Amino acid sequence: MPRVLVLYYSTYGHIETMAYAMAEGARAGDAVVDVKRVPETAPQDVARAGNFKLDQAAPVATVAELESYDAIIVGTGTRYGRVSSQMAAFLDQTGGLWARGALNGKVGAAFASTATQHGGQETTLFSIITNLMHLGMVIVGLPYSHQAMMTLDEVVGGSPYGATTIAGGDGSRQPSEIELAGARHQGELVARTAGKIFG
Repeated sequence: MPRVLVLYYSTYGHIETMAYAMAEGARAGDAVVDVKRVPETAPQDVARAGNFKLDQAAPVATVAELESYDAIIVGTGTRYGRVSSQMAAFLDQTGGLWARGALNGKVGAAFASTATQHGGQETTLFSIITNLMHLGMVIVGLPYSHQAMMTLDEVVGGSPYGATTIAGGDGSRQPSEIELAGARHQGELVARTAGKIFG
C-alpha cells in the first residue's frame, strides 16, 4: 500500500477540515495516510490575538520525513493569491531533498482555501504545484469526474488543479459537502495513482 502524507497549514481550521477529507479519500484509495501540519511561525501572542486555531490535533511535520512518503498532498489558505508564509517557510527548507532528487517521481497534489470566491484559489494552487514540480513530483489534480464542482445551484470551490473551499471574509463559512467530496475524490485519485507507480 502506498504511503500518503497530507501536509497542511490552517489558520482558522478550514484547511484542517479539508485535510482530513483528503485523508479519508486517500484511505478509500487503499493508502496508508498520515495527516501532519507545518509549524506555526506567527508569535504566540499574535496568533492568540488573531483567534488562530491553535488546538489542532495533527502532529507537526519535519522536512526530513517527506522522502518516506510515496505521495504528498499539500494544502494551505491563500495569502494574496499565493501560499501562506508558514507553508512557504516549510517548503523553502526542502533544498536538500531537491538536490538529492529525493522526491523525483513521487505523487504530489494541492488544495487551498480563500476568503472569497475570486480570492486567488487557482493561483494559490499553482504556487503549491510549482514547488512540487521543482521537487520532481508527478501532479494529480481534481478532474471533472467530480462533477459537483460545476454546479450553479450554490457557490462552491473546486478547480481542475485541486480541491478548494471558500471561508468567507470573516471565516464563518465552513467547507461545504461538495467541497469536502472534492477533497475526498482528489485524495482517492492521489492514492490510486501512487499505488500504480509504487504498488
